[in-house]
Amino acid sequence: MTERNQLILSLRPEIPGLTGTESSPEEIFQNQTLRPILKFQNELLLQVFSHYFAQHKNAFFLLPEKKKGAYIQEIFQKDHKFTLFLKGLITGLFSTEEYLFYAENTASVNKRIVLLLMERIRSQKEILIQKTV
Repeated sequence: MTERNQLILSLRPEIPGLTGTESSPEEIFQNQTLRPILKFQNELLLQVFSHYFAQHKNAFFLLPEKKKGAYIQEIFQKDHKFTLFLKGLITGLFSTEEYLFYAENTASVNKRIVLLLMERIRSQKEILIQKTV
C-alpha cells in the first residue's frame, strides 16, 4: 500500500457496526468508505453549503422548515456544477483501490454519495443556521 493510501485511510474516523454479512459490494463500499469520508469532511461540507446558501441570497434560510429538505434535493438535481464539486470533495479522498471500485461502479456510487450528502445536510440544518448567524 502506498504512503498516500495509508495516510488517507488513517485520517478517517471509524464507524463501528455498519457492515452486515449479507451486504452488497456497493453497500460495503458505502459503509466502509463513503460514510467515514463524509464524517471526516463534515465540517468542510457544512461550510461549503453555508457559502452556497449565502451566494444564493440565503433563500434556504427564508424557507419554511417543511420546504428546506426539498430545496436541498433541488440543488442536487439542478446545480450540476455544485454537485460535481461535492463529489470531488469525496472522491478525492479515495485510496487507489477504492477509486478502482468507483471507476467500475460510478453510477451507483455517485447515487449513494448524493443520497448520503442530502441526508447529512438535511439532518444538520440547525448547525447550518448557526453558522450563518
